[in-house]
Amino acid sequence: MPHTGFDDSAIEWQPFGDFPHFQFAILHVDPARQLADVMFRFAAGQQIVLHRHKALNHTFVLRGEHLIYEEDGSLRETRPTGSYTISPASETPHREGGGREDAIVLFSMRPEPGQLLYEILDDAGTPIAEVSMDTLVALFAAHRAARQEAMAA
Repeated sequence: MPHTGFDDSAIEWQPFGDFPHFQFAILHVDPARQLADVMFRFAAGQQIVLHRHKALNHTFVLRGEHLIYEEDGSLRETRPTGSYTISPASETPHREGGGREDAIVLFSMRPEPGQLLYEILDDAGTPIAEVSMDTLVALFAAHRAARQEAMAA
């Protein structure tokens, strides 16, 4: 059987504010069960904004290489296509990015009630934004409403 790559052309990628080098697509959010499944597309050869994962994350690399960088920009880890990783919450900031091609990674986030998902930091390591389950619920609802409005037009 011929190998076909993961085709993301039907995915409605969204930017995350003004932060460059990645996009996201929320697949499912269930605040009652504290679950969120989100795909991220990390640009090839780029590093995204410095951040901390404040909740448990299960990740699966669908395409490309998912690169994890230390705060100083040095490469910490390379996760090839097909890699499945379980990462607990961590206070250690890092950046992520794609390898030679864009990386597409499925994140299944599993916070404790009231726990943040991410803390976004500036280059000096100072927190500048927080992402919670409520943030994802609002983004998911806004995207669905805009999509329904576009379909009705």
